[in-house]
Amino acid sequence: MTTALARGMERALLRQAQIPCDVSTIGDGAARCLVMELETWPKPGLVSHVDSGSHDDMVAGTFRRSAAAIKPYFQLLADAAAHGCGMGRLRIIGLEAEGAMLAATSGVNTHRGAIFGLGLLCAAAGARAGGLVNPELPLGDVVVQLWGASILDGPVLLRSHGSEARRRFHAGGARLEAVKGFPSVYRIGLPALRRAARVNPDDAEAARVEACFALIAAVEDTNLLHRGGLEGLRFARSATRHFLDSGGVRRPGWRPRAQSVHERFIARRLSPGGSADLLAMTLFVDVHERSSP
Repeated sequence: MTTALARGMERALLRQAQIPCDVSTIGDGAARCLVMELETWPKPGLVSHVDSGSHDDMVAGTFRRSAAAIKPYFQLLADAAAHGCGMGRLRIIGLEAEGAMLAATSGVNTHRGAIFGLGLLCAAAGARAGGLVNPELPLGDVVVQLWGASILDGPVLLRSHGSEARRRFHAGGARLEAVKGFPSVYRIGLPALRRAARVNPDDAEAARVEACFALIAAVEDTNLLHRGGLEGLRFARSATRHFLDSGGVRRPGWRPRAQSVHERFIARRLSPGGSADLLAMTLFVDVHERSSP
C-alpha cells in the first residue's frame, strides 16, 4: 500500500469517527478509536500495525479481532446506561465483553483495560444521549456522578498484573482514574492531542503519537510497573518527557526520534498498556466533546 493511499484511508477513518453520534452509534465509534490507537506508530513498546513492540504473544491482527469481538458490548453498555441501568448490569456486560475478547484472542489479554475505561465512557455517552444527565456534562463527570461510588465498591481482580502492581507499588490504577473522572484523559491526553492537531492538522497520526507520549510521561502506568518496576517507570517517563521537551511531533524529523524511544522500550521489554488504553479513551472523548475548549 502506498503512503498516500494509507494516509487517505486514515483520514477517511478519522472523519467517520468524528461524526456526531446518537446512542446507536456509540459502540462503533468506540471500536474505531481502538483501531486508531492500534494504527498509531511509533508508540513506545506497544503493538501497532507496524510491529509488535515488546510483545511476543500478540500482533496487530490479535487486536483487530479483539476490537471486533468487543464492539457489540460497547454498544450494549451505551444502551443499558441510556435506559438507566445501574453498575450491576454494566459489570455483567463488561464480564461478557472480556469473555468475548479472550475467545477471539485465544486467551490473550488485549483490551481488558479498555473494556473497563472505554466501556464506562460508552455508558456515560449513552446516559447523556438518553437524557439522563445534563447534556453539557463531560463524560468523565457523568461517570463520577452516576457510578463513582459503585466503582470503588466493585470486586477486585486479585491475580491481574495491574492489581499486583497496585499492591506492590501502591499505585492508583484504572479504578482510581475512573473514580476521579479520568483526569489523565482530560488534563493530559486531550490537550496534547488537540495542541498537536492544531500545529499540523493534516497529520492525525502525529497528534496521536504526541498524546501517547504525553500520557506515558505523566501516568503511573501499572503495566510499566509490572514489567519494569519503579526503575522502568522512571525510564519511561524520562525518555518520553525528553522527546516532548525537545519539540515532540512539532519538531522536524520527529518520527526517527520517536522510533528511537520505541526501540529503547523494546530493548527493556517495557509496554505502557495503560497509556494505550488512555489514548483510545482520549480519542473517544475528543469525538464526543469536540465543542469543548
